[in-house]
Amino acid sequence: MRAAFWHLCASAAVAIVASALVFGLWYPHPYREVAGGEALFLLIVGVDLICGPLLTAVLFNPVKSRRELTVDLSLVVSIQVAALVYGLYSVAMARPVVLAFEVDRFRVVAAADFQASDLKLATADMQLLSWTGPKLVGTRAPNSSDERLRSLELSIQGQEPGSRPGWWQPYDLSRPEVMQRAKSLSSLRTSRPDSTEAIDRAARQTGLAVDELLYLPLVSHRRSDWVVLLDAAAAVRGFAPVDGF
Repeated sequence: MRAAFWHLCASAAVAIVASALVFGLWYPHPYREVAGGEALFLLIVGVDLICGPLLTAVLFNPVKSRRELTVDLSLVVSIQVAALVYGLYSVAMARPVVLAFEVDRFRVVAAADFQASDLKLATADMQLLSWTGPKLVGTRAPNSSDERLRSLELSIQGQEPGSRPGWWQPYDLSRPEVMQRAKSLSSLRTSRPDSTEAIDRAARQTGLAVDELLYLPLVSHRRSDWVVLLDAAAAVRGFAPVDGF
């Protein structure tokens, strides 16, 4: 059992390092909740923490020769490392890479939400996907009636404009529309009396008063009950766990 205990300690140390990578770089607040990174990572690490030490407890036997123990433990560690690497790869592919304004909301787009080949349709400065949190972009309007119809068809299929690299544009080009669509955070606070504490806390973190902030809904493939907090220049200042629709 001592071998299993030390294996558990080593696995926990690796999990702590991995969590710093995942939550410190790939899924900064609030994306661990909005994009589902927290649940996915905890599932992967939980399985990894259980399987490795458990296999060690089953296979480790002091009466075995050194060679047998080395082979057994090497196999266990190899399986555990392979599982962890695959799990981290899955988390990396689900990481948020773009925060896109589209029409009347912001959308969190993960690396897995579009085909890698579609990146060729984006401008050169947007083709490199971020590893340190999502890049803020806008989305352009359809260029023709045919494209508008095709856009509607894609949206029905679940591929919204924010998930189409060919539709991304610099956020500055979308600022006028953001300001046109944004609503007063004070009005949201009034209409969501059960969320006043969450709104006030999020506003304090921005350094601005509630009546100085605007908001738009924030959606992802998992959640639609958050809002993006904006200042008077349409800059993203924070987030709040409030339904903005």
